[in-house]
Amino acid sequence: MTIAELSPQIQAGKISPVELVTETLARIRRHQPALNAYITVMEESAMEQARQAEREIRTGHYRGPLHGIPYAAKDLFYTRGVATTAGSKILRDFVPDYDATVIERLREAGAILVGKTGLHEFAYGVTNNNPHFGPVHNPWDLARIPGGSSGGSTAALAAGLCTFSLGSDTGGSVRIPASFCGLVGLKPTFGRISRYGVFPLGHTLDHVGHFGLSVADVAAILGVLAGPDPRDDSSANEPPPRLDLSAEPGLKGFRLGVPRNYYFERLEPEAEAAVRAAIQVLRGLGAEMEEVEIQGIEDFTVLSRLILMPEATALHRARLKTRRADFGPDVLALLDQGQFILATDYLDAQRRRRQLVRGLDRLFDRVQAIVTPTTPTTAPKIGETMIKLGGQDEDVRLASTRLVRGLNLAGVPAISVPCGFDSKGLPIGLQIFGRAFDEYAVLRVAHAYEQASEWRKRRPPMAAL
Repeated sequence: MTIAELSPQIQAGKISPVELVTETLARIRRHQPALNAYITVMEESAMEQARQAEREIRTGHYRGPLHGIPYAAKDLFYTRGVATTAGSKILRDFVPDYDATVIERLREAGAILVGKTGLHEFAYGVTNNNPHFGPVHNPWDLARIPGGSSGGSTAALAAGLCTFSLGSDTGGSVRIPASFCGLVGLKPTFGRISRYGVFPLGHTLDHVGHFGLSVADVAAILGVLAGPDPRDDSSANEPPPRLDLSAEPGLKGFRLGVPRNYYFERLEPEAEAAVRAAIQVLRGLGAEMEEVEIQGIEDFTVLSRLILMPEATALHRARLKTRRADFGPDVLALLDQGQFILATDYLDAQRRRRQLVRGLDRLFDRVQAIVTPTTPTTAPKIGETMIKLGGQDEDVRLASTRLVRGLNLAGVPAISVPCGFDSKGLPIGLQIFGRAFDEYAVLRVAHAYEQASEWRKRRPPMAAL
């Protein structure tokens, strides 16, 4: 059940937080051996929080739509007294003495943390093939990756092992696993949600994001998480986002852009067909569709990698000297590559970044949001390193990030929503992105599409077990 379905029944006393968390923990025990979605399950504290939530609600102290709702957090969000591994051997025994801001805000809203989920080591990858904790499996097909680096959060949610989950997105790490696992995944504007207490990867690219079973759910979560934080120097001092999605279900008067360049190149035919069909649905809802050309979009993607590599390497410089043997081989290779990026190249990339972002912002004078595929393919198999797209062999990591990475450079809000399935029964994602701090436009378009389609209601078979 979605948050929107559960919360009124919890408030009315028809569903008990204790029963809900008990069932969630039972499902974790049942499916964790196959999925490997969690690194740490917080059973004792989750039950204690559930009992507290039940007492508060029974005595008229209902805190809001997340009160009594069980959730999971990617294991790079600091949790006081509970290990935060960042999916690494190096931090396996690291226990923070404080909570991340987002964990604090969710606790204040009455949400119940049931566990910490698996991720690609140090969030630096898209497969979740973790050499220290094992691969996370996609609940739609256990032989396939869930996407990453937030794959544990989506595998757990898609299989019904939580009701919503937290992730982070530096080069697509919320939208890729949302697409591969058939969920709604939101990357808000850079600075919209505090990063205090979140283990970093690239300090000018990292975004906190989250996953839900519906667009209304991710909007409700954003309402709790968004807002300035004096402890985070990248936190934006912006008014709260507009989140009233239920008014007019249509899109009459909305101007939506469809890129004529880059985004529809080298796609799986079934993925392209699903996205094209979704665009027709949006047109049928009254949206005015306009072909647009995104100037320099290839540069967005290239510069994002060029900026991330030295930022990640600088973060791990001391560990590369003292704990080199404890990194997994793929992450170690990326960190080594980052040492060869010149400071002049990094600074030139940041200067070019500002020019590109200004150009993209001008495009939003013409359209309110842009719709594209999220990923060019559905979930690859675990261990698969190359896939064929458009007659060309392409690296799985580069292919998976090709359509999403550049938006981290731009810092704009972006969402992935399910828009179909391929012939193998694997989910396909539709990406919608908009102007910085206009999450409303992105959520409104996603919500209207979701209401006009049935895709989000499909769940993997194990969700019913």
